[in-house]
Amino acid sequence: MSSIPLDHGGNLDSAAKHYGGKRQDWLDLSTGINPKAYSLNSVQEADWKALPDKLANTEICLAARKFWNVPDKADILAVPGCSSAIAQIPTLFSPGSVEIAVPTYNEHAASFQFHGWKTLTKSKSPRARVIVHPNNPTGKFSELPDPAPLNIIDESFCDIAPLRSHIARSAMPGHIILKSFGKFWGLAGLRLGFAIGDPFLIKALRQKLGPWPVSGIALRIGTKALQDYDWANNTRNRLKIDIARLDTLLMTLKAKPIGDCSLFRTYAVEDAAQIQKQFAESLIWSRIFPYSNDWIRLGLPPKYDWSRLENAL
Repeated sequence: MSSIPLDHGGNLDSAAKHYGGKRQDWLDLSTGINPKAYSLNSVQEADWKALPDKLANTEICLAARKFWNVPDKADILAVPGCSSAIAQIPTLFSPGSVEIAVPTYNEHAASFQFHGWKTLTKSKSPRARVIVHPNNPTGKFSELPDPAPLNIIDESFCDIAPLRSHIARSAMPGHIILKSFGKFWGLAGLRLGFAIGDPFLIKALRQKLGPWPVSGIALRIGTKALQDYDWANNTRNRLKIDIARLDTLLMTLKAKPIGDCSLFRTYAVEDAAQIQKQFAESLIWSRIFPYSNDWIRLGLPPKYDWSRLENAL
């Protein structure tokens, strides 16, 4: 498989340079981050001054185990964003072939390629396999094939539908499930995620990341959020309502929704670049893809910015 261009959402500086306006003037819908973030009120002054202690790390892992119903035999590692784990996971096995269906989140292929792996879109007997569930950017959920020696299941967007999680696989040898905190809880800048899986692999990953990989602030906020089941349930319900509203709005462009992820929606349209330009002229940033002329992806706007999106249409 050839190298995949590392396109990402959130590149507002480029948008502002091309279309004008200041960064703060833009409505960024190019990412799939929850626009209504979890409260930061739990931060204490000591969290800024002291190194994160062992107890704080233990507490967040216990909260994560309960929230995601992690099997007892699986280990949990809090990481400074899933991207840090993605960058290191290929080093846990000697290089071979890795199956990564496309299109999907391109950092996985980039990391495996960097570490000398051969990336394939389909293989009968790969040494490793990556599945993004639900997929990004399509938003489609996946059934899992028979396992490979190393299996990475990226569930960064799966907290919208916990019953569809493959977390039970985390107790199986050779499996790692990735959980993002920034997407569902709307705090991507906090840089918090989790690698959950085979204790042998998690132990090796823990050693590679070194001591204190996650800040005390992230540990405290993450622990509180993972214990707030009412917030999570209310958020899931709100996201379902909001994504349906977005689908209805985009019908004016004859856009056909793809997938079933309520944090973002990818649409099939006639000319994605032209529609992105139409939004950008109203200082609304969306995401298009170098491998598709007819896909455009939008996240959800904050409560008081729906009118901006409606006016742009």
